[in-house]
Amino acid sequence: MTGLEDLYPRPLSGHIVTTPPPALVPPRTAIEGQHVVLEPLNPVEHCSALYVASHSSEEVLHIWDYMKVGPWAEEDAYMAYLRQLSSSFDPVAYVVRSKETGSICGQITFLDIHPETGVIEIGNIWFAPELQRTRAATEALFLMIKQAMDDLGYRRMQWRCNALNKKSRQAARRLGFRFEGIFYNDTIAKGRNRDTAWYSILDSEWPELRGIIESWLADDNFDANGQQKQSLLEMTVSREPTERRSLEDV
Repeated sequence: MTGLEDLYPRPLSGHIVTTPPPALVPPRTAIEGQHVVLEPLNPVEHCSALYVASHSSEEVLHIWDYMKVGPWAEEDAYMAYLRQLSSSFDPVAYVVRSKETGSICGQITFLDIHPETGVIEIGNIWFAPELQRTRAATEALFLMIKQAMDDLGYRRMQWRCNALNKKSRQAARRLGFRFEGIFYNDTIAKGRNRDTAWYSILDSEWPELRGIIESWLADDNFDANGQQKQSLLEMTVSREPTERRSLEDV
């Protein structure tokens, strides 16, 4: 039976690493794009805006459905959580600020950070409804991956999520992450069993993906109404062997 490793080969396990990865710990500095700025989490400055963006209606409360924590009944409790998060060296959290409106509309985090082996993950991601399914949301994710792979020198970017979270899994595939499998009974979250879906991008794959995402984000890929002309998923999947494209993981 043909496996994914046959259809979409990667470097063999066990090959000698002659040069250690040059990976660095993510700095707590802003990352600026065309549509968003990723600001290092500052609970005093950001808590109220984050709380409103993620707790102000029944609709936005669904942001927390597949997260390991949240929501919080009161802003003070949320502040306590953010203070703990912001004091950590791993994870390192950022808030997403829209350059168009100036509003705080999401959060994204580097976690499971291993500079010595060049492995890092982005996760604990949530976007307010105004940011979801937008060019700005894709740019926010792209800026994080680019920071890790290009600026900090990581060789593996991970994406993990609850296997039931179809939106997260679709986002990973859209960005060109490769599905690696599911860890069953991986953990217990909010009193429920969680199976975890794993995805990754390797440093050898990133240059091609970077070019694809940059092409999708370019102004000439959008019409006067801001609608995309070409789908990012179609662009990333097109780089895969034909046989691989039929092996849907979601």
